[in-house]
Amino acid sequence: MMLAMQIRCRALLFDMDGVLVDSTPAVARVWTAWANRFGLDPADVVRQAHGRPSIATIRELLPSADHHAENHAIEKAELEDIEDVVALPGTIPLLSALPAGRFAVVTSATRALAVVRLRAAGFAIPNHLVTSDDIQHGKPDPEPYFRGAQILGLSPTDCVVIEDAPAGIQSGRAAGSRVIALRTTAFDSALHAAGADWIVNDCSNISLQHIDLDGDLLLELL
Repeated sequence: MMLAMQIRCRALLFDMDGVLVDSTPAVARVWTAWANRFGLDPADVVRQAHGRPSIATIRELLPSADHHAENHAIEKAELEDIEDVVALPGTIPLLSALPAGRFAVVTSATRALAVVRLRAAGFAIPNHLVTSDDIQHGKPDPEPYFRGAQILGLSPTDCVVIEDAPAGIQSGRAAGSRVIALRTTAFDSALHAAGADWIVNDCSNISLQHIDLDGDLLLELL
């Protein structure tokens, strides 16, 4: 019988794609079409793009291209491709159990894309949302999760990050947060190598047990 793990923190910082929202088929379609346009390997491109701002991937793969034009094309395609974007298991119950001031969503998507995907998956738009429009340096830089903690009025060390991508795990750890990694898009070996503190299947393995008298969240991992 597997024993539950208990974690105490002040707040949770959620990535979006691969954590709250299953957008994997849509992301793969968009980036595969883009890769094929330039004769790039689609599988490599999709893997490199996951969990990072789109323009960072474009700059690395096409140094001489019009990066802003290509980024606009990717953004337009992603905004239009939401047919099978859905909530991942356990996400809606977990977010519903948390007070609004105790969590933020920290995503590498733009604000427009984040709103479209969250709504498509059935989520209310959170009070605290950090997107690529709000930062200068994307994941794996620590800035996104510094910003996520800041808008909650907390230190990153008081927060637990929930991530699925190695770049996001590295971002959370670099900010000083502990990180729960999900097996939704990457293998355990990659999650461990990125520095995950704990690994579970998805958000259905995370529950809020209670909020103590000091205001700490007590989480249980299964």
